[in-house]
Amino acid sequence: MSLSIVYSRAGGLDAPLVTVEVLLTNGLPSLNIVGLPETAVKESKDRVRGAIINSHFEFPVRRITINLAPADLPKEGGRFDLAIAMGILLSSRQLEFSKNDRSAVLGPTKSDTSYNDYRNPVEQFEFVGELALSGELRAVDGILPIAIAANKNKRILIVPEENGQEAALIKGLTVYTAKHLLDVCAFLKGEIQLSQPEMNTRAEGKFYSTCFSDICGQHSAKRALEIAAAGQHSLLMKGPPGTGKTMLASRLVTILPNMSDTEAEEVAAIRSVCGEKVSTDNWAVRAFRVPHHTASGVALVGGGSYPRPGEISLAHHGVLFMDELPFL
Repeated sequence: MSLSIVYSRAGGLDAPLVTVEVLLTNGLPSLNIVGLPETAVKESKDRVRGAIINSHFEFPVRRITINLAPADLPKEGGRFDLAIAMGILLSSRQLEFSKNDRSAVLGPTKSDTSYNDYRNPVEQFEFVGELALSGELRAVDGILPIAIAANKNKRILIVPEENGQEAALIKGLTVYTAKHLLDVCAFLKGEIQLSQPEMNTRAEGKFYSTCFSDICGQHSAKRALEIAAAGQHSLLMKGPPGTGKTMLASRLVTILPNMSDTEAEEVAAIRSVCGEKVSTDNWAVRAFRVPHHTASGVALVGGGSYPRPGEISLAHHGVLFMDELPFL
C-alpha cells in the first residue's frame, strides 16, 4: 500500500483548497475517483493514463483510489489532471526525492523549519492544469482566484504556460509555468529550472475610450454624476430618448477614483472565472455593464446548472446601467 498527497484548487471566486489523495493497493487493476467529481473530472483517468504513458512512465497495474477532499465539495473541469498525475507517480515511486532534490527545488532561501518538516517538496506546491494525452499542459479558466488563494497560503503555484501571465499579476506569489508533465517532474527533482513569468508593472491610472469632458452642457446632470461618484450613490435617470442618459452613464466610470489592489483583485477574479482574459491592459479598469431589458434573472444575478457570475457581479466596483428599467 502506498499513499501520496498533492494539493490543487477548485474553481470559483474562493478557489477552495483540494487535497488529492492517491492510494495504490493490491487487487484487480482499476482507477476510481471519489469526492463528488463531475463528468470532466471522472474522464481525467483516461487523460492522466495517456499522459503518464506518453511521458515514458509506467502506469501502475494496481488498484488506484483517488480521493478529492473535501468530499462534500463538487469538483469540475480538468484542472485536477496535473495533481492526479503527480500523485500517481509519487505513489508508484516513479518520482522520489532525496535531501539534495529538496534543497535544489526549495532553494537556499527556504531553509526554515516550516519547510524542512515536509517529507518532499511536492507538499510545498499547488498544481493546476489540464493534461493532453501527449502529456502537454493545457490552460484552464479561473486561474486568478487560484493564484490569490495560493498566495494567501504561502504556497508555490505550478500552472500551464498559457496561464502564467495572468497568475503573475498577483504580487508576492511565486509561480512557475510548464509545457509538459516531464518538465514538472524534472523540476521537482532539481534537474531543470522552470520558467517564471515576468511580473509586469501594473499601471495606477487607466485611460478610457470616453471621457467626462466630452459632455457639452448638461450641467445639472454632470453635477449629479459627480455627487454620485464621490458618495458611491445610485442614480435614477428619467427622460425621453435622445436626452443623453446612456451617454452620461457611460462616462461615470471615468471620474471614479482608482481602485485599490484589493478591489482590483476582486474584479479581476470575477472576470477570470467568467473566462475573460485578465492582463495589465485591463487591470483595475472599472466595468460599465449594460444588460438588455429582456435579460433573464439568471443573466442578471448569476446562477445556472454550473453557477456563473451575472451582470451584477460583473459590474462589481464599476457601473451597472439598467437601461429601460421599467421593462426589466
